[in-house]
Amino acid sequence: MTERPLKSHGWVTCGAGLLVFGLSLYAQEQPVTLPATVVTAQKEAEDWLELPLSVSAVAVSKSVEPIVIREAAKVAPGVYINQFTPPALSNPFFRGIGGSPANPGVTTYIDGVPQLNSYSSNIELLDVERVEFIRGPQGALFGRNTPGGLVNIVSARPSGVWAARSSATFGDFDYWDVRGGISGPVKSDAIGMSISGGALARDGYTKNLYDGRDLDSRDALFGKAQMLFTPSEQFEARLLLSGERNRDGDYALGDLERLQRDPWRVRRDFTDGYNDRDLLAPTLILNWYGTAIEAESISGFVYWKSDALTDLDYGVATPGNYFLDATRSNNAEQNQFTQEFRLSSPKDTPIAVSDAVDLEWQGGIFAFYSDYDQRTANRFAAPLSPLSGSSDAALDDYGAGLYGQARFSFAERFELSAGGRLDYEQKDARLSTSASARQDLDEDFFEPTPQVGLAWKPAECHRFYGTVAAGYKAGGFNPAPSGVPGPANTESYDPEHSWNYEIGYKARLFDSKIETGLALFYIHWDDLQLNQQYPGLASQYYIGNAGAAASRGIELQMTARPLDWLDLFGSIAVMDAEFLSGTTSFNANEGVNERVGGRSLPFAPEFTVNGGAEARWAFRRDLQLFVRGQVTGFGEFYYDASNDESQDAYSLVDFRAGLRGKNWSLEGWVANAFDQEYVPIAIPYGPLGAPSGYVGENGAPATFGARLALFF
Repeated sequence: MTERPLKSHGWVTCGAGLLVFGLSLYAQEQPVTLPATVVTAQKEAEDWLELPLSVSAVAVSKSVEPIVIREAAKVAPGVYINQFTPPALSNPFFRGIGGSPANPGVTTYIDGVPQLNSYSSNIELLDVERVEFIRGPQGALFGRNTPGGLVNIVSARPSGVWAARSSATFGDFDYWDVRGGISGPVKSDAIGMSISGGALARDGYTKNLYDGRDLDSRDALFGKAQMLFTPSEQFEARLLLSGERNRDGDYALGDLERLQRDPWRVRRDFTDGYNDRDLLAPTLILNWYGTAIEAESISGFVYWKSDALTDLDYGVATPGNYFLDATRSNNAEQNQFTQEFRLSSPKDTPIAVSDAVDLEWQGGIFAFYSDYDQRTANRFAAPLSPLSGSSDAALDDYGAGLYGQARFSFAERFELSAGGRLDYEQKDARLSTSASARQDLDEDFFEPTPQVGLAWKPAECHRFYGTVAAGYKAGGFNPAPSGVPGPANTESYDPEHSWNYEIGYKARLFDSKIETGLALFYIHWDDLQLNQQYPGLASQYYIGNAGAAASRGIELQMTARPLDWLDLFGSIAVMDAEFLSGTTSFNANEGVNERVGGRSLPFAPEFTVNGGAEARWAFRRDLQLFVRGQVTGFGEFYYDASNDESQDAYSLVDFRAGLRGKNWSLEGWVANAFDQEYVPIAIPYGPLGAPSGYVGENGAPATFGARLALFF
């Protein structure tokens, strides 16, 4: 592991935290407040303060518009998003819990529809009102593949009056991004609509020294349309249609040690790699608001297709080393359909069980079906062409879940909540390679996930809570590696189970000028699922059950508005996530199974920290100057279970400043302002001769640009 010192601007974060505290004291007499944070973290819109769980919400605003989930996640403590250059391959890790694209540990929900494969989850955020990062198991209400939590994306509703918005952003690396939309009532107030779309492109950050071309370019088209029908106060129907087309460049992978010495430069003799993705997702939401009961139906269909070609060796062939002349193609597509019916007590109208006890409840049924098809092919040049081969996988998955939750409020001071879910799932697989006969496999799973919580509200704006919750990741089947049969006992994997224990405190302080939350958690899980490399096969992985692990930590987040022209925000999480005794994992570079008890979990930073401020000054009635600065830091983390290589602690600083008028805004921005060099993702790659035993990708360098937005 190459040691590189942390660049010395961590003081910005500490200073932001002290500034929050100091100005909060001064602000006690100032007549300003923060707007209440509303989230749908438990399927219903509720005040953030009232929920006994950890959640960070990012509202999309005119001043700072998160374009992808990873940018929005910077403000959420304990969150790390492991993402390759092509955004389709992105995996979130919450509190050390992560997964693979086909079996995530943190599931993304878009307008109530779960993305069963993460290839459809990381999209351009268009007409989005809010992004929520909910940490801790959510199995009681959401079921499978939420042991780490969920990312909840909420689209903005069509406007009640006609409005239009457009923006154009330009930056270095020939970056441009244009988007626009229109929203309003179609006929009186009963029908509303919105249509929006955009396109972006940029050159790659990484140069291939072999031919002078860049590798990791981006090119995307995206759009969203909505219709909202509200014939009465009791009923509404909402139809959404989203789509995206990506034509991105190749992975910017290179030898890890070389990238640490000479970032954003690789040497590869295959220069025609690409990553294409097409996605289409219609959603229908129906709501009935009755005096005694409310009902909701969410029907979602998601289709995506991926076509990729990449250099398999990520190097240059030399005489006698024919391994360095290989490519890999990967073609995959998935259809999924989900249907949820939910009933609940009327919002803000609990059932009076007695004079001192109120009850709120919800329950529902969820069903899904998905079919996933994948074909991969490895091609080696002569004389190693006999090693070339292909694999085919067809995975069908369907299931249903029944869930319910009840919350009892005692004298408006104590609250007891209990919930649970029963999930059934049937999986079928047809696996084959060019060197083996087809395998037909099937297995079913039945999983309960209970949760119980207790809260105490000593005053209106203070809440203490404690929860105990179960979580699990579904079991399933692995596609076979290209060209050869997989090793014994790698065709399938068992479910992963976890228990989460959390205590926390939330508050609004100084007449709602400060909103803060503190959480302490402990997670223990068994049958831990790990992505492990097939012995001797680079770039080919399977999910295997490795053993047991534990994660413990503390999280603190705070936002403040001490003055009407100043917003402050900050968060910090300190975490210790490690494998427990008896856990084993395959070391791809050593070619052996090894005990990893006591080692750190991969992609679990020792700490995450974020802090910043936005200031606004009005020069006259409709003209405002704003300045925003933010620093995000990550502690050291390891790339895999062997803990052989790691990324040292690093921090990123972003700035944004500009002018806002009544119908326009003009701003400039710079990301990674101090040009921090770091490698956020790397994988073992010894079998094909990476000198360090790993290949990785550099994070984005310093970038800058300007954005003009118009509002009508």
